[in-house]
Amino acid sequence: MNDLSIRFAREDDVPEILNLIRELADYEQLAHCVTATPEVLRTSLFGDRRTAEVLLAFTEGQPIGYALFFHNFSTFLGKPGIYIEDIFVRPTYRQHGVGKAFFQRIAAIAIERDCGRIEWSVLDWNQSAIDFYRAMGAHPVDGWTIYRLVESDFPRIADPSPG
Repeated sequence: MNDLSIRFAREDDVPEILNLIRELADYEQLAHCVTATPEVLRTSLFGDRRTAEVLLAFTEGQPIGYALFFHNFSTFLGKPGIYIEDIFVRPTYRQHGVGKAFFQRIAAIAIERDCGRIEWSVLDWNQSAIDFYRAMGAHPVDGWTIYRLVESDFPRIADPSPG
């Protein structure tokens, strides 16, 4: 793709970011889970306490994908890392180097910010993504399983009363 460009998202990109998030959720058959709103994204991505960053990919001036990531920290390495929450490329533009370009850009950011690693999760059924990641030289982290608490669990966990 000759005219591919990737840049950091700006606040006026929030509606398009939300559209791309919804497209990813549709692809993953999780559309019912999307509760993000433009206001929530605006606060999280561009507010006083930014919690994530977004890169947008464009061709012919049209947005074709996004990568959303944030920093984590490795106590063993004593360095920050980057966790990629989402990489999504619209189906028409897949297998044209866009995903690789996102990883190249994120790797450059990791070098610039002195990060010790880049990590992400992949759905077990997404074989095309798994094949792509392995072709890049990435490998699964054996021996680890992701656990999750969701927002509705927080009050029960936070309550110090017995029982």
